[in-house]
Amino acid sequence: MMIRPMRAEDMNTVVDIWYRGSIQAHDFIEREYWEAGKKDMLEQYLPMSMTYILEDENRNVTGFVSMVDQYLAALFVDVSQQKKGYGKQILAFIKEKYDAVQLKVYQKNSNAVEFYRKNGFNIREELIDEATSQEEFLMTWVKLEDTIEV
Repeated sequence: MMIRPMRAEDMNTVVDIWYRGSIQAHDFIEREYWEAGKKDMLEQYLPMSMTYILEDENRNVTGFVSMVDQYLAALFVDVSQQKKGYGKQILAFIKEKYDAVQLKVYQKNSNAVEFYRKNGFNIREELIDEATSQEEFLMTWVKLEDTIEV
């Protein structure tokens, strides 16, 4: 597996991975909400973020992560490739690049909440997503400084 910056030709694949993953992970939100978001992802959100692609040895895009400054806006692995450690691999890549990361996750998306907790994120705040009226958590991760005992 290799992680690299997204290229223009990756965008439709990334939107497809986001859409299928969103439907699977967020069955508590109407499918139409995600369908309506495809255009915004393609034209607004992906262009404004720094997106990295995870691709396999055959150059198939298997996942991606989008960052806006230190905010993790999206992390998705293709639904057919989940539970193989790819999400953890992408997250480890981001944690190497940033000293602190924050994100929002729907509280009902218990798999994602648990994934981020296992990977060092802590819940900082409970919020309501204005677009969906769903409860969400603001979660943060901070790189610990190496301390040397003297």
